[in-house]
Amino acid sequence: MNDMGEDRVIEIEGLYTRFGSHEIHQDISLSVYRGEVLTLVGGSGSGKTTLLRQMLGLETPVQGNIKIFGYSRYDCNLELLRSLRNRSGVLFQQGALFSALTVYDNIALPMRELHCLDDEMIRDLVMLKLDMVDVDPQHANKRPAELSGGMIKRVALARALALDPELLFLDEPTAGLDPGLSESFVELIQTLRQELTLTIVMVTHDLDTLAAISSRIAVLADQRLVGLGQLQEIIRIDHPFIKDFFLGERGRNALRHLVPPS
Repeated sequence: MNDMGEDRVIEIEGLYTRFGSHEIHQDISLSVYRGEVLTLVGGSGSGKTTLLRQMLGLETPVQGNIKIFGYSRYDCNLELLRSLRNRSGVLFQQGALFSALTVYDNIALPMRELHCLDDEMIRDLVMLKLDMVDVDPQHANKRPAELSGGMIKRVALARALALDPELLFLDEPTAGLDPGLSESFVELIQTLRQELTLTIVMVTHDLDTLAAISSRIAVLADQRLVGLGQLQEIIRIDHPFIKDFFLGERGRNALRHLVPPS
């Protein structure tokens, strides 16, 4: 991986996070490189979702800095902040679709907020996004309550891709899906990543998803970054969480092609 600055889509430097007296992160530093899938893993309370939200600008650390596309997330004027947001998309864990809006209007919303696209262009783009995530146009007028869990994920992904982002955040993208739907959704993400040259930051506890699409893995435990590298490198690290998560029975079943029997 080229370590030149221009290849860094995200740079996290010396990040500390506290909620009251409870410390979540201590001195977290890492970079996300163009075109890779970086997966954040950690136990409950390890701060992986908090870190994702900080990259999105939804939460602020008590110390440290996060740069997105070379710009500090916390030192931007409104115009630059809006530009950075338009260059990224996010798929929240439960989809976070607006329940009062149709599928069409959920996907169209980011486009309408640009105030530079006419209705015909928006209609064409919404239908294109639906096609990209394999959702039939007949579902465009349905509301989220009428959709299955798998369909909600796909529509939410279409909305995340509405503005053709370079950077995509995925929070537990396969949570709540049965194995068959999970596998097909992972295949969809892989295809879109290649076709759209996306950089992806993902939070997941699902080992099958992690193994299928991760370029590198960042492991959070003990308020720190205890591992950062490819899967084969991570499983060699001598740390209790890593041993339990990756090399326990569940981990060995999911990663049997990578983890040799003891």
